[in-house]
Amino acid sequence: MKIRYKEPADKRINAKRSFWKEYLIVLGVVLISCVGSVLIYDRQMQDHANPWQIVVTNSSYVLFVGLIVSLVIRLISHTGFIRPMSEIGKAARKVASGDFTVRVHSQRKDDKKDELEVLIDDFNKMVEELATIETLKSDFIANVSHEIKTPLAIIQSYASALRKDELSLEEKQNYIETILEASQKLSTLVTNVLRLNKLESQEIIQLESYTLDEQLRCCILALEEKFNEKNIELDVDLDEVIISSDESLLEIVWNNLLTNAIKFTDYGGSIKVELKVEDSNIVVSISDNGCGMSEETSRHIFDRFFQGDTSHSVEGNGLGLSLVKRVVDLIHGEIQVKSELGKGTSFLVKLSK
Repeated sequence: MKIRYKEPADKRINAKRSFWKEYLIVLGVVLISCVGSVLIYDRQMQDHANPWQIVVTNSSYVLFVGLIVSLVIRLISHTGFIRPMSEIGKAARKVASGDFTVRVHSQRKDDKKDELEVLIDDFNKMVEELATIETLKSDFIANVSHEIKTPLAIIQSYASALRKDELSLEEKQNYIETILEASQKLSTLVTNVLRLNKLESQEIIQLESYTLDEQLRCCILALEEKFNEKNIELDVDLDEVIISSDESLLEIVWNNLLTNAIKFTDYGGSIKVELKVEDSNIVVSISDNGCGMSEETSRHIFDRFFQGDTSHSVEGNGLGLSLVKRVVDLIHGEIQVKSELGKGTSFLVKLSK
């Protein structure tokens, strides 16, 4: 069985290569050549030229006319196909060597689009996308290198200090605690990078029915110690909801949002967790009365390694909310953030029933 796929017409194409223009050029050359042939033959008849002279003269003229027609066709082919394809080929070789600044210029002067112009537009768009991907990759590598270098430097520095014999037992214990914290941060960073990389390439999720409110309670209980450390007042209002989704992925979302809320809430502050059913959506809201964010910061919080409040940067690596956003996108949900400086932040996650 053969399956044929018909490519839909490209609506960007609003012009075709002019057949009549090329036809008239070739026709003009042929007509001029025919007129010349008649005039030569007429002249030969007047001069009573012998047959061999006529054959040689006309054969030479035919060769000349063939050369002219070939040059005209070559010129049409060069301007309409060979030259632009050669430019695209040169540009492609530059892109292959890592130069993403190259662009192919339009070949038409009337701003219309034929198949070749659409190909040029698509090529330029491809180069722009590759440049963006290359920039993201470079930034990602630079950020990962920076984030790894800091805890490694701490571990190396304090491990070297532990060699000193004159250190007291208390100082040694403090140094060991610092090394453990740095190694834990490094381990968390590597885990998050690997997890994010896996999620970026993942398209299939494992659907299973489970109780969402129970999952949220378990996540809250797992962080009970952190809530108590900052004496945070917790307000929980959860409806009973059974959802069909990927339980392990949603656990990433709740753990990161709850951890973020604790991190940015002051001692003695409050956090509210709500689970409601609204029409065809399940809405989970996690709000705090912490430091809040500016509008500019809110626009970038889902970017990798972005940390709006640098005073808390020691507690994270800027990948948590990137993981949250990827998971929510993967399960076809929606996440919104509302925040105001000095008044707190609220994250709303909408999931389909």
